[in-house]
Amino acid sequence: MTTPTEQNQKLTTTKDVIAYLAAEYPACFSLSGEVKPLKVGIFQDLAAKLAADSPISKTQLRQALRVYTSSWRYLAATKQGVARVDLEGAAGDIIDEQQAEHAAVTLKESKAKAAEKRKAKIAATKAESAATDSDSAVDKPRNKKHLNKTKPSHSKAAVKPKVEAAKESQVTSPSAPAVKLEAIATDAVVVGANVLVKLGKMPMLATVLEVNKADVTVQLGSGMVIKTRQDSLYLA
Repeated sequence: MTTPTEQNQKLTTTKDVIAYLAAEYPACFSLSGEVKPLKVGIFQDLAAKLAADSPISKTQLRQALRVYTSSWRYLAATKQGVARVDLEGAAGDIIDEQQAEHAAVTLKESKAKAAEKRKAKIAATKAESAATDSDSAVDKPRNKKHLNKTKPSHSKAAVKPKVEAAKESQVTSPSAPAVKLEAIATDAVVVGANVLVKLGKMPMLATVLEVNKADVTVQLGSGMVIKTRQDSLYLA
């Protein structure tokens, strides 16, 4: 049995809020499998049901609905002729051609952005690998020990130009293309904003879902939701 303390415990992430909605209204929301398009005005219906001790706020509710309705499986289910449902799962308005087309275009653009990010990440990884191999090839001759220590001094003079050439080659060797990142102002980090988030060495495009002081929850183009710090975000 759920204790009063557990009932009053506030949810902190958008993922938890969506899970809560799916548990409370299983005929309307789902975490996997088939998705049903939601009734227009579902936010107002849900907001009216929020009690004073509800584990979610109206702001969290609005963010959760935005994330839920922008997911790939929801957009794919928004087709012409399909009925929208209310909180009890009862069929309502039918999705028209314009609404279905908007969902299809949004889904296509989202998948295209995700594909571009994957290609950019693969290209950056290959460039970094090529640069590492090039640097290793330059360092190798400099790390070899001289096996013959009895060579006359004039031989060392002959070797010197080769060492200098190796150093010059190291400086001019190709490296991974640098991505110029511009810091984003704190007041620009708002829900729905597009930002670049630095994961490892490669920045990725993401959408801000939730801002909690210095912690920010974002959704990548692939649909993955992660939590990061504001100082890891840059202008998109």
